[in-house]
Amino acid sequence: MAGTTGTPGTPRVLRAMNDRAALDLLLEHGQLSRTRIGKLTGLSKPTASQLLARLEAAGLVLATGTTEGRPGPNAQLYEVNPAAGYAAGLDVTPQRILAAVSDITGRTVGRHEVPTPGRRTGTPVVQQVTDALDGAVKAAGLARSDIHRLVIGTPGAFDPTTGRLRYASHLPGWHSPTLLDELAAALPMPFEYENDVNLVALAEQRLGAARGHADFVLLWNQEGLGAALVLGGRLHRGWSGGAGEVGFLPVPGTPLVRQVTKANSGGYQELAGSQAVPRLARELGIDDVPQGPYAEAAAELVARAAEAEDEPHRRLLQTYATRLATGLASLVSVLDPELVVLSGASLTSGGETLRALVQAELEELAASRPRLVVGDVREHPVLRGALESALATTRDEVFDTSR
Repeated sequence: MAGTTGTPGTPRVLRAMNDRAALDLLLEHGQLSRTRIGKLTGLSKPTASQLLARLEAAGLVLATGTTEGRPGPNAQLYEVNPAAGYAAGLDVTPQRILAAVSDITGRTVGRHEVPTPGRRTGTPVVQQVTDALDGAVKAAGLARSDIHRLVIGTPGAFDPTTGRLRYASHLPGWHSPTLLDELAAALPMPFEYENDVNLVALAEQRLGAARGHADFVLLWNQEGLGAALVLGGRLHRGWSGGAGEVGFLPVPGTPLVRQVTKANSGGYQELAGSQAVPRLARELGIDDVPQGPYAEAAAELVARAAEAEDEPHRRLLQTYATRLATGLASLVSVLDPELVVLSGASLTSGGETLRALVQAELEELAASRPRLVVGDVREHPVLRGALESALATTRDEVFDTSR
């Protein structure tokens, strides 16, 4: 009846709910037969057959083959149509913009990198963004119009009250008050922006070490030191978007940093950030400190220390663990999370050895005792989180068969 098609409990809404359940199962398991889908959803064989026929006609699933090697007749297999929708993500750092396109199943089908070295590249930010996106779209063999949604991950956060990027003075060209409007005018698809560490947490929540956890903290240490807070299953961004900017946190063991946004640093960053690791190694008498970018040098030193038996390297890892736990103690004392995920190359390179040391130190410094784990998403985690965020909305839109 007119006016009732969107009412909960009506046939159209129930069909849409069953359709989405089946699509989610196909995303999770890959190829499934009609019988298996029926068992997993609790639907009868006729209803499951009607559902699959409906989804196939809508271009959302494909018949891909048949089961083999089992008793009885072969069964038709179905999977989500990868071409049903595409999403894109961007990972922005001062050195480069990395873009990728994913089909609706989550498979990356195109990637492109635009270098942005130095304080001034001569290319406006909007042009850098569109160049990176277009390169990934071209690599995927697609057109811009094929992309349903884009998520851009940056250091810092765009203040929702002003639209300006905060907490990231080291990202040249991204601080114009009109930037978001300029991007909206240049991009033909809806886009969102998100803090880079928040996106790493999203990737770990959906694909990695935080799956099944509704309350956790992710500590990130690579080019910068930051955290993401997931409370009740949702990211907590804070009033100005600055929740988790723990690099600015005053901590014992380092001089008090004032005017932290101008310095783009704070006590915890100075104590335990990646740039502190090579300096600490030299103080401990380690001669062969790697040269080059400090984040890479820190990751190499931490990895080496986790395997070494000599006293200087053991002291390096123990001191670094104590410094990390010093800041973490403040976080867990306030938030009391179920889990802490250690991510970023300066943490993950230490593996289980570093994790165990930080866990032991944290139990000495804080009353709350969350479990610490090493992050699982290692390859471009910011980009993976951006794609997961864009895919979630894309799937909601494409898979909605109630319209």
